[in-house]
Amino acid sequence: MKSLGARPAGLRLDRMQSSPLWSGNRFRNVHPIPVGLRHTDVKMPSLADFLCGGERRVPARALPSVDPRDGWSKAVETGLRATWLGHSTVLVEIDGYRVLTDPVWGPRASPSTLLGPKRFQPVPITLRELPPVDVVIVSHDHYDHLDYPTIRELAKRDVPFVTSLGVGAHLEAWGVPAARVTELDWWETHTLPGTELSITAAPSQHFSGRGLKDRNTTLWSSMVIRSSRHAVFFSGDTGLTTEYAVIRDRLGPFDLVMLEVGAYHPAWGDIHLGPENALEAHGLLGGGAFLPVHWGTFSLAIHAWDQPVETLLKLAAKTDVPLLMPRLGEPIEPSRAGDARAWWRAVDATEPESGTGQAPAMTLPKTMPWPFD
Repeated sequence: MKSLGARPAGLRLDRMQSSPLWSGNRFRNVHPIPVGLRHTDVKMPSLADFLCGGERRVPARALPSVDPRDGWSKAVETGLRATWLGHSTVLVEIDGYRVLTDPVWGPRASPSTLLGPKRFQPVPITLRELPPVDVVIVSHDHYDHLDYPTIRELAKRDVPFVTSLGVGAHLEAWGVPAARVTELDWWETHTLPGTELSITAAPSQHFSGRGLKDRNTTLWSSMVIRSSRHAVFFSGDTGLTTEYAVIRDRLGPFDLVMLEVGAYHPAWGDIHLGPENALEAHGLLGGGAFLPVHWGTFSLAIHAWDQPVETLLKLAAKTDVPLLMPRLGEPIEPSRAGDARAWWRAVDATEPESGTGQAPAMTLPKTMPWPFD
């Protein structure tokens, strides 16, 4: 199955094996993740929980969205603007450059077109309508971040990719020329040729794999995007880690911080943030306008589809965290932080249409999150 990708080999594998994070034929986190639970007595969700558990895991109807092209046609007043396009896909406009994070336009976060988590609604703009981008960032190789049909389409464009060690094997297998792929170990920086735009891979606390036998054989990263005037942090997927304080000291401060808040469980605190830990991570990073990502697109956990942002909004109201809550496709500048509106509540305000509002058949986690390490 082509959507599974390819295994790293040759010089690529040699470079991976020279990483200080490589041990025992796979990558490891800085802080080992134990098999079992930590900081909680909550049991791991079972496969039956994913198939049958939870309520309101899918919205009653499509979330409201806007066509971003009207906003993109206007000048970026502050030099920095972000457009959330769903899940962890964000178009960042930074001092004249366009950066696209973890692009996923496919209908399912799955290797199959028939089974697996189905997206709640289409991306607000088709991939062919997307304006030219200067660089694509891929944080790691899970299906909700690295999407086969999307990469196949982007491979037709003359756009470079920056990703974590080993992930380039997938990209090249799907048609991206090797010359357009840059793979980074943590703390390595790539500067886009002829520009002042740089991308640095930084620690995250997660895992990788697209099949049953390739766990942690590619690296996972957070990413820092920096121009001469602005800096943006993108979490990819991660649990709460003290490495965020190190990232602040080495790469901060940040004008915009994009952190995952959805698809979490109390037993997953070491590999996914959730809203409470995202706020703590935001503090460790030193602040900045906070744009929540990794929610509102796929049912990847057993909580209600809107629980992450409802919890985040409630907790943020007790703090001075500058929160950004744009609608899908709504370009927003960090100066708008704090003007958060619960626009998503209208989705379930009326009775769902027939056949909606239920968790779709065969809704599974993007990859079973155990054993951890």
